[in-house]
Amino acid sequence: MRIRYNAPTTLTFTLLSGLVLLLSGTIMPGLTAAWFSTPAPFDSHRIQDYVKLVSHPLGHASIDHYISNFSFILLLGPILEASYGSLSVLVMMLATALVTGLLQVFFFPGTILLGASGIVFMMILLASFTNFNKGEIPLSFILVMVIYLGREVFNAVASKVTPGSSDNISQFAHIIGGLAGSFFGFLRPTKRVAAPPSE
Repeated sequence: MRIRYNAPTTLTFTLLSGLVLLLSGTIMPGLTAAWFSTPAPFDSHRIQDYVKLVSHPLGHASIDHYISNFSFILLLGPILEASYGSLSVLVMMLATALVTGLLQVFFFPGTILLGASGIVFMMILLASFTNFNKGEIPLSFILVMVIYLGREVFNAVASKVTPGSSDNISQFAHIIGGLAGSFFGFLRPTKRVAAPPSE
């Protein structure tokens, strides 16, 4: 029996993020701020700021932040890679990172975004499409949308109307990630596994 690198996109992302967290907490304390969080404010003359628009999901504020994101990613990522293919999942992750990074810089220019929670929400919504058939909307997708994105919208509104209730969680990134996962689910059908030949 051997250990197999069964989900290359998910596992590589997990290991790279863990490495960034380890280096940031030990020998390179400025690494996350320098390369793995969105720029605040964005400087169009710095190449580094363009990189950070996509690299911010690799940065995490703490081990708890990392574990809370990757417990979902390690659960959902391999399922999605089996359904959509590793390269497709990588493209969807990069697109989600870029969109959340751009929107963060545009709408919240003075604040940074870091961590993979936008990708987590993309995967949660996308996973509800794994048994999607053309012309149908899975009830599981509707329930996930109501429960996960509804909670984020509620939390975002509550944090605006309740003074002092800010929790340093980007509900905006969660919502954008979830919408990206919904978009990818409708846009790209899963790989169909060939049925075994009948005897």
